[in-house]
Amino acid sequence: MKRKIKGTAKRPRLSVFRSNKAIYAQIIDDEIGKTLVTADERATKLPTKKATKTDKAREVGKILAKKALKKKIKTVVFDKGRYQYHGRVKALAEGVREGGLKF
Repeated sequence: MKRKIKGTAKRPRLSVFRSNKAIYAQIIDDEIGKTLVTADERATKLPTKKATKTDKAREVGKILAKKALKKKIKTVVFDKGRYQYHGRVKALAEGVREGGLKF
């Protein structure tokens, strides 16, 4: 049986979506059903030709953490969705931790 992950006002949910071309992340408060912070690859300043997808994912994590800390969000619940904690999803999580968020 799969357990559902819920975000609260104190610990919102960090949701990850990964496509073949890009990675997206958002922090959601499920109690009110509102997205608080978003980040995706388009926000990175990395050169598109030279950076790998994993490098871009780590950078997305850092950007998301920076935006979250501006909104006074310090802890989150990590929701990797249907993806394995591996590769780009893991790199995004490490970038979020490097940026200063806890989960």
